[in-house]
Amino acid sequence: MFTVDFDNPCKVHFMGIGGISMSGLAEILLQDNFRVSGSDMKESDITNTLKGLGAQIMIGQVAENITDDIDLVVYTAAISDDNPELLAVKSKKIPMLSRAELLGQIMSKYKYSVAVSGTHGKTTTTSMLSHILLQAETDPTISIGGMLDVIGGNIRVGHTDYFVTEACEYKNSYHSFNPYISIILNVDADHLDFFKGGITEIVESFKTFAHKLPNDGLLVINGDMEHTDTITDGLDCNIITFGLNENNKYSAKSVTFDTNGHPTYTLIVDGKEVDTITLHSTGIHNVVNSLSVIAVCDFLNIPMESIKAGFIACTSAKRRFEHKGTTNNGVMVLDDYAHHPTEIAATLNAAKNTPHNEIWCVFQPHTYTRTYALLDDFAKALSTCDHVILADIYAAREKDNGMVSSKDLADKINEKGGNALYIGSFEEIIKFVEKNCKKNDLLITMGAGNIDSVGVSLLKK
Repeated sequence: MFTVDFDNPCKVHFMGIGGISMSGLAEILLQDNFRVSGSDMKESDITNTLKGLGAQIMIGQVAENITDDIDLVVYTAAISDDNPELLAVKSKKIPMLSRAELLGQIMSKYKYSVAVSGTHGKTTTTSMLSHILLQAETDPTISIGGMLDVIGGNIRVGHTDYFVTEACEYKNSYHSFNPYISIILNVDADHLDFFKGGITEIVESFKTFAHKLPNDGLLVINGDMEHTDTITDGLDCNIITFGLNENNKYSAKSVTFDTNGHPTYTLIVDGKEVDTITLHSTGIHNVVNSLSVIAVCDFLNIPMESIKAGFIACTSAKRRFEHKGTTNNGVMVLDDYAHHPTEIAATLNAAKNTPHNEIWCVFQPHTYTRTYALLDDFAKALSTCDHVILADIYAAREKDNGMVSSKDLADKINEKGGNALYIGSFEEIIKFVEKNCKKNDLLITMGAGNIDSVGVSLLKK
């Protein structure tokens, strides 16, 4: 594998530089005086920002973009084998690194590198930790999988030994990381297009990730999971558990919610009441997420006043229970990235603590394989909502082979006693919502695709 010499900056080309993660890595290298070029299929605010920072941006991916002065090419799994740039790179025998491999090498530069992993909650938890480190004036470098207002985007380049990033399990990309501290929030069946062996293979993947830690490092893991012992078996590093069960080192009790659904709870450490914590993130699942953050901060000797202030300052990241506005007829519009049954259940439970008349969920399933494999679980989670409207499945990297449809999901929800309607197109969904949603109803657009545009359109009317 090519090893980046950060003391001798070279020219690096990013294939797909406009992606949320790739752009962050490009910005880090620009700050380290590397010469950066990159291509993407379309211009965006992200590519324009990088151009302003000195990157050479090319729209479209053609062989001519791969010039002889390029020393390293960074790629993502989305690049196809017949991509003309990739073929040119191979022809010129230019060294290549995957996005995850480059991120892993960047992490090695930092003494306190923290990787936030888990099937659900990575972005929100990374956001919480980022706010606290900023409150504590640690000047961290942050790479997050969403747009975070406090840092003005998805990346912040600091000048200390603190580094925080998300660690995604898809295609085992996080196995290339080199963290000093790792968080495992939860382990659930997902990305089944890659993890053909189901939950058993996923658990093994997280175990391999945990074993990347050095002996003096720290694993912060959800102790309420059935897979915790399997993952931690044979680990030599420090291990701290968190969760709602009082047997964990970090736990919570006496959880209450304000009128906006924000929780307050009593923090329990080693069985003793320590403090009262208030969050500006919603839902009981974020109480659990916050416990992992407190565990990391205690390990790093971050003062409690910074922890509490960081939680107060931390509103949800973009597309995480994000309040979009209220329509002219008094319907509150929220948007959430939830695209797995566990996430949907957590989001809908959080919504129940928010003032409302009836809850409408406009859901866009994400990928055919996930919808097919978890159809019953999706139906169970969505059947608890007052009204569910199904848009067509967002294909993402897949093609429709007829295995499942949103109509199938609507039927399954109704079989379980729910109230679901398949409409399909965004245009028809908007018309239906305008006609049927009433004052003081709560509308949540939900999914990992482009369903958020429905809420945006409703608010413009």
